[in-house]
Amino acid sequence: MTLRLYDTSARQIRDFTPLTPGCVSIYLCGATVQAAPHIGHIRSGLNFDIMRRWFAHRGYEVTFVRNVTDIDDKIIAKSAEQGRPWWAIGYANERAFDEAYTALGCLPPTYEPRATGHIPEMVEMMRTLIDSGHAYAADGNVYFDVRSFPDYLSLSNQELDDLRQPAGEGETGKRDPRDFALWKAAKPGEPGWETPWGPGRPGWHLECSAMAHKYLGRAFDIHGGGVDLVFPHHENEIAQSRAYGDEFAGYWLHNAWVTMSGEKMSKSLGNSVLVSEMVRRWRPVVLRYYLGTPHYRSTIEYSEEALREAEAAYGRIEGFVQRAVEQVGAVEPAARVPEEFAAAMDDDFGVPQALAVVHNTVRQGNAALGEGDKDSVTTTLADVRAMLGVLGLDPLDAHWAGGAGDGRGEGLHEAVDALVGLLLEQRQAARARKDYAAADAIRDRLQQAGLVIEDTPSGPRWELGPR
Repeated sequence: MTLRLYDTSARQIRDFTPLTPGCVSIYLCGATVQAAPHIGHIRSGLNFDIMRRWFAHRGYEVTFVRNVTDIDDKIIAKSAEQGRPWWAIGYANERAFDEAYTALGCLPPTYEPRATGHIPEMVEMMRTLIDSGHAYAADGNVYFDVRSFPDYLSLSNQELDDLRQPAGEGETGKRDPRDFALWKAAKPGEPGWETPWGPGRPGWHLECSAMAHKYLGRAFDIHGGGVDLVFPHHENEIAQSRAYGDEFAGYWLHNAWVTMSGEKMSKSLGNSVLVSEMVRRWRPVVLRYYLGTPHYRSTIEYSEEALREAEAAYGRIEGFVQRAVEQVGAVEPAARVPEEFAAAMDDDFGVPQALAVVHNTVRQGNAALGEGDKDSVTTTLADVRAMLGVLGLDPLDAHWAGGAGDGRGEGLHEAVDALVGLLLEQRQAARARKDYAAADAIRDRLQQAGLVIEDTPSGPRWELGPR
């Protein structure tokens, strides 16, 4: 089956044809590091991590670029508020994003460039745009002339005459209030980089065009980001890049928001849920399941109940894997996923439909376990692991094994397993001498600690219970 993607620019699902056979190039708008990430920020990284994994499973060589915006108005404002250098704020929050991506099992990007590391590329792009009549300098600022690009607003499907885009603070000398800043003149006390038009810093949009050009060339396959970036960010990227002479992106993919009470999760609204706090309350793999398994174009309405449902659903998958391993060993993932799973993923990354195949396969595996059919258990476990690998949810993957995620999980799990094992031995001894009250007391204490004890033909086993 041909892989098909919903292309925002075409407003329809299109067959995917890469520029270079067997290769996929992806540019994802990454973090603006004025603050630590909430789960709304991290959803985009998770969605595109799953897409990347699926491309790799299909045999593509993937080049994945995710930028870091380490200078902008918000970072400068935070610097003034906190009395800290702009770069210290940016670096601390960049680390927080990296830790969040890692905790939730995202593969590292092929390249992760910072805006401030690509000023020469931006200067060269601005010079070309000015020389070709698409941009102009005024009062130390450089603006893109939107009327010089006839296809402006084609991505967001707006009309230029209906657009209202007032000038930002310090953006003086505009010929048209709808023109956007490629470069902003530095104000007293603000950071700045020297250019032929005076000291200043990048406009938000220019950095992505310059970095996409450097790392992916004049044309690449997929540009991604949150749906809130369609306008003005992605619209402006298209204008400046194509006016510069690049073909730019062939497909535009946008993930939906995480909302609370129907509103986009946002620090400005005071309704954000920091990843660093969430991973203390929930296992990171459960948070990945919760954020990564809805369709990437579907809004997620945050709720504790939905997280508990995700925990229970993943627990059913994890429980089968654990029981299967006890019976047949740690079978390697199958080389290919089941056809129904592949069909769902090929249909615009239909993760919910693909996940339904996972759960159905798990039910079949549980039936095989009950019947003692080791051959079927082996086959089913291999299929389940292959599918979970695509979703980044395989419990036996080294990242998650033993409840990992912070690098210490495996050792912690081993320590807990040894302690629980000692208590289970004492429980077995109590049962052997018919002291059922003592055995039940041990079981109850373990359950109070959040563990579920299951008596199996091969002996008792434990796992974390639902919250």
